[in-house]
Amino acid sequence: MAIDKRSLKKAFPHLYRELDEDSENKISIDAVRDSPEAAENIVDIDDVSEEEFLKPIKIVDKLRHFNPTAVDFIRRCDTDEQAQEIILYLQKRGELTREQVQELECTLKQKGVRGFGPKKEENYYFYEDSP
Repeated sequence: MAIDKRSLKKAFPHLYRELDEDSENKISIDAVRDSPEAAENIVDIDDVSEEEFLKPIKIVDKLRHFNPTAVDFIRRCDTDEQAQEIILYLQKRGELTREQVQELECTLKQKGVRGFGPKKEENYYFYEDSP
């Protein structure tokens, strides 16, 4: 659904003014705080120079190049049957060799699904200690 500028301006005048390219109502964002604590630790804006206040904080993205392994997927399973399905699926996709499949199945048979480590719950990778 396309909408022309005139209709947008009539229906949503404030939004139009914010989106207008020539508008002076623009705020650039050139700094980021990596934690709520960092944001709360700013004492008094009057005591901090503008340069220091706007200094970018480098955020380390730990998961940018992270590629989960078969064990990472298996650790999300609740049952041995689910783990077996994961193993067979990854083998079918060609992501596991026959030797890897045998090793994973052996561990699964001997130790069960928790033999691969504790269960990775929902939002596991958002915790500070995750890889």
